[in-house]
Amino acid sequence: MIRKLLGEPPRVNKGILLDAMNSMSAMLNLLERQIQADGDPTHDFRKVDILTRGLMSSLDELEQSHHASAFFRMKVKAGYAEDMSEDEKSDYALYVFFYKDGFVRVFSILDKLGNWLNDLYDLKTGQYKAHYSYFTVLRQLKYLKMHPVLTDNLNDIKDTYNDAINRLRKRRNTEIHYMNTEMQDDLWQRHRALYGKIQLEDLDHHLEDLQQGLEMVCRSLSNAFTYTAKQWENRAVRPKIR
Repeated sequence: MIRKLLGEPPRVNKGILLDAMNSMSAMLNLLERQIQADGDPTHDFRKVDILTRGLMSSLDELEQSHHASAFFRMKVKAGYAEDMSEDEKSDYALYVFFYKDGFVRVFSILDKLGNWLNDLYDLKTGQYKAHYSYFTVLRQLKYLKMHPVLTDNLNDIKDTYNDAINRLRKRRNTEIHYMNTEMQDDLWQRHRALYGKIQLEDLDHHLEDLQQGLEMVCRSLSNAFTYTAKQWENRAVRPKIR
């Protein structure tokens, strides 16, 4: 959708994005065979199906937000807000819009994946913490020692992207609870420059963090769904969706 608006050809999935999409598609195929073979009187399989499709859609939207933010970032040439043309100001505003949409979606997808794992593996994380995140679910997995291979793999992925994810989390929290993140950057630059021109934040560094967030999401999804599909085929897990 975004690429059509930008006058570009449709995306061709590749790399870790393709891996993530394929792992979720494989899960959907497994669910379809399960429903055809055994029926689904309690609709548990269909609930897993809907949640899986929702994660696929969310990942697609995250990738589009990252792509659009990178597209409009390339149109911003000025290093200072005061030096921007009107067109460049519009392009910068579009970069900010899609960049912020992207880092909010990173944590939205991770939390959806956390809920998916919590329900499917009956981790009962809500009994430990009423409002929990994906990272709480990882701690619960480790505490319960139920699926050490899955736990170790997901934690290794988390640790690999820890620095970028922490920066994105800080910006997400600032955006939601405190002030617009680009205004925080302006305030910091104003502190440094006093009465001088406001230098733009490091757009490339911010985009690199968002790229890292996208990669973490893709790898986490791919790992979780590939592992779960194998467990499902071995009848080691069945849905317990609330």
